[in-house]
Amino acid sequence: MADIEATDAFCHASQKPGMTSAEVLRYYDNWAEKYDKDLQDLSYNGPRQCAEALAEVLSGNKAARILDVAAGTGLCATELLKLGYTNLDAIDGSQGMLDIAKSRNLYHRYICDFLGPRRLDIEDDHYDAVACCGAFSQGHMKDDCFPELIRIVKPGGLICIAMREEFLHTVEAYRGKLEPAMVALEDKGCWEQVARDIVPKYYREKDGVIFMYRVLV
Repeated sequence: MADIEATDAFCHASQKPGMTSAEVLRYYDNWAEKYDKDLQDLSYNGPRQCAEALAEVLSGNKAARILDVAAGTGLCATELLKLGYTNLDAIDGSQGMLDIAKSRNLYHRYICDFLGPRRLDIEDDHYDAVACCGAFSQGHMKDDCFPELIRIVKPGGLICIAMREEFLHTVEAYRGKLEPAMVALEDKGCWEQVARDIVPKYYREKDGVIFMYRVLV
């Protein structure tokens, strides 16, 4: 148990308040080789839960073009591949993480970039779906990325966001901000909420929340 708690502390060191984006990405670069084992030891079920939720709404469209956001080493892609979804691209700010994913030949395209309000090197209406698992935590992605996600997904396409439920309340950048930003974009007719599901044991004994949105514009 002591080893697990030490691993958990190491994992959370990537989420220290005050870390710059560059510091976070360096942390992930250095963590890449041990990342999968550490998260397996920590019973991180989020990637499987995210993939299964997205697959359920995609209703068997195995040809769907999916962007794995904050793809890391490809944990979510591995689960999507098990479900028969093979048309996958990855975006992550950590080249070290992407190098691991590339060595496994998980994706068609590997984009090293940090998702925020800045325009990505991706065409409008390019993807049928986005899977975004674990990207919303302290010092990571914020609600300013939502318009860019909407831009790159086809009208009628899906955006699946999976995160620890507690972060909605404990992370300053999300508390009273993340879900209102989602609602504001819904009010503008940019997307509509398909589901908001609480899932047990997303990370260790912690619940997760999975948001599913359908793009309208």
